[in-house]
Amino acid sequence: MSYINFDKSQLVNLEYSLSRELLRSNRAGSYASSTIIHCNTRKYHGLLVTPQPGIDNENHVLLSCLDETVIQREVEFNMGIHKYPGGNFYPKGHKYILDFTIEPIPTISYGVGGVVLTKEMILTSSEDRMIIKYTLKEAHSPTKIRLKPFLAFRNVHHVKRENIFADKKYEQVPNGISIRMYYGYTDLFLQLSKPAEYIHVPDWYYNIEYQEEMERGYDYQEDLYVPGYFEFEIKKGESIYFVAGTKEIPVTSIKKAYNAELDKRVPRNNFENCLKNAAQQFIVKKGNKTEIIAGFPWFGRWGRDTFIALPGLTLVNEDFATCKNVIDTMIADLNGPLFPNIGSGSQSSYNSVDAPLWFFWALQQYAEFTESKSSVWKEYGRKMKLILEGYREGTQFNIRMNENSLISAGEPGKALTWMDAIVHGKPVTPRIGMPVEINALWYNAVCFSLEVATLAQDTDFINEWKPIAEMIPVSFVETFWNADKGYLADFVDGKYKDWTVRPNMVFATSLPYSPIDEEKKEKVLDILKRELLTSRGLRTLTPKHPGYKSTCSGDQAERDLAYHQGTVWPWLLGHFAEGYLKLYGKTGISLIQSLYTGFKPVMTEHGIGTISEIYDGDPPHCARGAISQAWSVAELLRINWMLKQYGE
Repeated sequence: MSYINFDKSQLVNLEYSLSRELLRSNRAGSYASSTIIHCNTRKYHGLLVTPQPGIDNENHVLLSCLDETVIQREVEFNMGIHKYPGGNFYPKGHKYILDFTIEPIPTISYGVGGVVLTKEMILTSSEDRMIIKYTLKEAHSPTKIRLKPFLAFRNVHHVKRENIFADKKYEQVPNGISIRMYYGYTDLFLQLSKPAEYIHVPDWYYNIEYQEEMERGYDYQEDLYVPGYFEFEIKKGESIYFVAGTKEIPVTSIKKAYNAELDKRVPRNNFENCLKNAAQQFIVKKGNKTEIIAGFPWFGRWGRDTFIALPGLTLVNEDFATCKNVIDTMIADLNGPLFPNIGSGSQSSYNSVDAPLWFFWALQQYAEFTESKSSVWKEYGRKMKLILEGYREGTQFNIRMNENSLISAGEPGKALTWMDAIVHGKPVTPRIGMPVEINALWYNAVCFSLEVATLAQDTDFINEWKPIAEMIPVSFVETFWNADKGYLADFVDGKYKDWTVRPNMVFATSLPYSPIDEEKKEKVLDILKRELLTSRGLRTLTPKHPGYKSTCSGDQAERDLAYHQGTVWPWLLGHFAEGYLKLYGKTGISLIQSLYTGFKPVMTEHGIGTISEIYDGDPPHCARGAISQAWSVAELLRINWMLKQYGE
């Protein structure tokens, strides 16, 4: 039996199956996603979702779904399923599903009468192309298959209705057709590995509903265009391939392309391999650029997320070249001392005080893993100094070094730290002043720079920055520590000190250079363990606080209000584990190991074979947010690596 599989009793239960989603992505930036029974519940779902540089360079749903119909003795059995108003599902193809597995690739089996049909799906690794392999395992009479493509041709963030602008023309290509619904889009090629009859019967299917969007407070009904259908005979034991892509493929090479992709797959036959497989899906290569997608299905490239996730996605898997390529790609978008928070090039937003500081940490990890500290200053020293000097002298968003050598940042209406939710134009957790994690990161950045500058014998830099490095720990303790409370303030603004128990103090225990001693680290970890630690990560706010939100659900405003007010984030667990293992050594392995293995059940929940963005603060800690998040996956991989190091 496969490590991850679902049986008929689970699949026909819509409450169960519609809450479990699949995701496959590739290096080109495309992805495919749906539920495990192939009923789309989000506007982000689709069999082929690709960037469209001719429009906005964002992801667009081209092929939303594909309905299969088995025909025997003139009797039709439609395997598709769509949700319509009134809670009606039609057709109810899920009732024909026998089982579903993801190993080695997503495979679903249908059974009706004497027919058993399997459907295996591969999104190719470097092209905008989905290949679906149909195999007739059993049949007692002549069998036909009808394939009906549902097209969207729209941005993933929006839904579309029937309109007069849709181009219903098509062109014949070998064993299929090409179609482009609107100007600016790439053509969509729909082809088969054997000749098939194409019947052009253009039609719209109205008011298809996406229940996840309805629950999230967005537009949730859409009209999808069906240009016609393909029909072909299939014999017992025969396999036929259907291809949807933005480029035509020679039909004689379809099977070879499918098998070549199959050989590239990281097996998902255990928990660790599922994480490794998921890690690959966030890496995108665009020409000479390599980027990290923050999460699927709606995130793009985020600077902060990139640097935090990078070591876990690449270094622990010994993919050193990708790590360096990502760092170099990000450096190209450095604007003064700031990295983009979101976007790239002219579309960048730079409202992140921590992204540049996480850059130092990612570079530090790269240098440690590759034993290349001696060359870091020569290659990156100029950019490192640019950032440090920019923070010292002051830059955008009131980011500056104070007389006590600590960093303050922020201005009204802006949220510059990772706790960046904004509701009705106002930050939920503005944290203006001196945030605790920013100054822990600042100290680590300065000390790491001094370390590599010393190796390079840059005496001018050392003389300039060593006094600052010596002052930071003294100022840090004076500013943030309270001996009676036994923990660090979350942020300090002038004379005001915020003693709300949040997870941001954890980084003072985990970073390679820490501004606090071991006694203080122990007390910090103790309160984090007592009030914030859960089986899915650290809460963003103690349940003792009156503003604590136990669940993260509802419309966008309700979710944003809960986003950092109690919601659990798995990525924080990586730094809790690191701080804990540094302090307790081998005696700390048991707790961290139990937290790591505790994520095994997650492999069959929400995003199958991956880790979600967030979880509810209260048990049972339901998965929420994006179904696959880069830093969630990355930090679990890094925890596993740390456990192996301490185990040795």
